[in-house]
Amino acid sequence: QVQLVESGGGLVQAGGSLRLSCTASGRTFSSYGVGWFRQAPGKEREFVAAVRWSDGSTYYQRSVKGRFTIYRDYGEKTVYLQMNSLSPEDTAVYYCATDQGMGGTRWYDQEWYYYWGQGTQVTVSS
Repeated sequence: QVQLVESGGGLVQAGGSLRLSCTASGRTFSSYGVGWFRQAPGKEREFVAAVRWSDGSTYYQRSVKGRFTIYRDYGEKTVYLQMNSLSPEDTAVYYCATDQGMGGTRWYDQEWYYYWGQGTQVTVSS
């Protein structure tokens, strides 16, 4: 079992920044990495960014590239999502997720992830 705990959400004005954290515990040694997803009201959950544990390789959704940065602290088993230049379109519940270590990495596909955090609300006011 793996547990994921997110933190760092909140209310921010457009143009502002927030940093989300996701800390993993339990049987984390086999997972390949962590992804962030978000779900806005009335919309499907969508991929935001992911990072590979082993070498820090990163993957981004096109709309956040250049504004968001994902990075990991391997020793602390924590993944961060630094979000800059936020806009109201970024308002959503943000979830982190990790895989079971089964291989066949599909960073952009939420079906590949197995363990999910409880989510943290990000609200960007205009």
